[in-house]
Amino acid sequence: MKYYILFGPPGAGKGTQAMAMAQKFNLCHVSTGELLRAEISAGTELGLRAAALINDGKLVPDEVVEGMIASRFASVKNVDGFLLDGFPRTLKQAEALDELLDEDGEVVTAVVSIMIPDSMIVERIQGRAMKEGRADDASLATIQNRIDTYHAQTEPLIAYYKARGKYREVDGTGAIEDVREAIFKKLV
Repeated sequence: MKYYILFGPPGAGKGTQAMAMAQKFNLCHVSTGELLRAEISAGTELGLRAAALINDGKLVPDEVVEGMIASRFASVKNVDGFLLDGFPRTLKQAEALDELLDEDGEVVTAVVSIMIPDSMIVERIQGRAMKEGRADDASLATIQNRIDTYHAQTEPLIAYYKARGKYREVDGTGAIEDVREAIFKKLV
């Protein structure tokens, strides 16, 4: 089984590329945001816990997200692997993922990182917010907070996965099709 992680700053194009990657390589795309919404709407035990936390304005703890991912790994059949999008976001989550995979004798296959400069992050998120009518996402302060959080919490994963020989970086500044082709070359 293959286990790929799609990585990069907000606005890098992860969502844009994930569907094509999953289709081409017969992967189950696992988006943590979509998983949370699905568990909540299905009324599962994990979903009920997540909903209660979200309704109280709290973050969903790692163990809840990890439980949903483990459940997805166990329940999805007839795929060649999984494409994780939005997880792991911290070193603690990366270590938890390694432990989860190790229980089944598996490891992360590769981390594909779509990289863009901070100025492009702002441009893309503001453009997406205007197109989708998401005023909360258009605020420069909100965008800068997301960028700062990425640099502080998620960017350390680059060194973590480089040390394991799993890290593959792609320039995300080009045309969607060019970025996609570069990603595909990193996965074969």
